[in-house]
Amino acid sequence: MELHLQIKMNEKLFLRNPEQSDLGKKIILHSIQLIHKNGFESFTFKKLAEDIGTTEAGIYRYFENKHRLLIYIVAWYWSWLEYRVTVHTNNIKDPVVKLKRVIKLLAIAVEDDVKTSYVNESILHQIIITEGSKAYLTKKVSEDNRDHLFKPYKDLCAKIGDIILECNPKYKYPKSLSSTIIEMAHFQNFFMNNLPALTDFGKTKDESKIVAFLEELVFSSIKK
Repeated sequence: MELHLQIKMNEKLFLRNPEQSDLGKKIILHSIQLIHKNGFESFTFKKLAEDIGTTEAGIYRYFENKHRLLIYIVAWYWSWLEYRVTVHTNNIKDPVVKLKRVIKLLAIAVEDDVKTSYVNESILHQIIITEGSKAYLTKKVSEDNRDHLFKPYKDLCAKIGDIILECNPKYKYPKSLSSTIIEMAHFQNFFMNNLPALTDFGKTKDESKIVAFLEELVFSSIKK
């Protein structure tokens, strides 16, 4: 039996739910491929329409603009990652082991999830590293935040923060540390592959060393 994972998305992210039609799923699939290949700056609905074999007007029926589409795929990724964190930590009793598992999930390359045929999570992970911050580093961030567009990211940080508190209930900064872990995992990966002088892992290109670095940083911070 083939299982399918469906993630409920904020309805303010889209004009028409892309998961409910073949064209909508193609928009998600091909937008991820094009953004990964050419970057978000050069990505346009015109290029997306040509790649899919449809019209720009057809894409605009689903998304108001390309930035809203970016927020959609980024938010989708955070929800999917929270699901993975839940699955991979659910039966672990030791909070230290649990937190180490989370750090590894954040720092190691992602494999495509067969349960989501219209999303390539491996490619989407690379977009999160290189383009993800563009979803909220905008003048409209407060307005978008009021519409709860970043809730999946907040939910993930809250879940990781709870695991940090399991390790040390007296730790004062669980949310700050959880968001720092996420962002630092991405920055170190980006630096390792693109600006190696800014990291200690540029020569080896070894993700396991990023994991070791994050573990040392995190557990030094939260030790009782």
